[in-house]
Amino acid sequence: MAHHLKSLQTEFAAHIRNPDKNQRPDGIEDRRMAIYRDLFYSNIQGFIENGFPVLRSLYSDGDWHALVRHFISDYRCASPYFLKISEEFLAFLSSEVYQPTPADPPFMRELAHYEWVELALSVAPDPQADAHIDTNGDLMASPPLLSPLAWNLSYQWPVERISASYQPEKPPETPTHIVVYRDRRDRVRFVSITPVTAALLQLMDAHPQATGRELCEAIAEHLGQDPEHLKQAGEQALESLREKGIILGAKVR
Repeated sequence: MAHHLKSLQTEFAAHIRNPDKNQRPDGIEDRRMAIYRDLFYSNIQGFIENGFPVLRSLYSDGDWHALVRHFISDYRCASPYFLKISEEFLAFLSSEVYQPTPADPPFMRELAHYEWVELALSVAPDPQADAHIDTNGDLMASPPLLSPLAWNLSYQWPVERISASYQPEKPPETPTHIVVYRDRRDRVRFVSITPVTAALLQLMDAHPQATGRELCEAIAEHLGQDPEHLKQAGEQALESLREKGIILGAKVR
């Protein structure tokens, strides 16, 4: 009995994953199976479409549904939660399971990642308040504290500008640097930043005890620039990031 039940469950799951390739289990009316097929596909397709609206707009209906069916049929998700479907779909696009098609834009994976980041930040838990922080403190004399709800990202493609009406065929010479963050009103926003600001944020993350001044001096040495000039520009950048909530304040030593 247990073996029969397991076999029936396997046939049932295989059929609703890909009814074109797998027959429905014997003894189950197709009208009843259609309810499961439609609910299963519509729910998952809806989550993916809502999570990747720009990516969806770049595909025809046929190509899009073939892509979703490929995900449902061939990829084995690690999480059973609906909230994780977008993350699983992103992992699928970079997995060995995925088989590219002529309909895929060259920036597909980077665009999908950018869209997923917006969703991930919108549902990320609020960080615990840090008692050892001065929100109005001197960012140059103390270590700046980067918000855990601010992600410093770099892409080959201008993902924030891609749409159905703008689809570049090759990446620009200069990479795109973006901070995607959740502001104090829990709205997910993005801001384009310069390569120097991106490097500043990377150093801040790698050296959490370094002061703003020390971070700017390290970048100036790496770039071979005048330290005093870079300190002025760095201080302005840090203040701008604090104003947006990307930097929470200065750590109190």
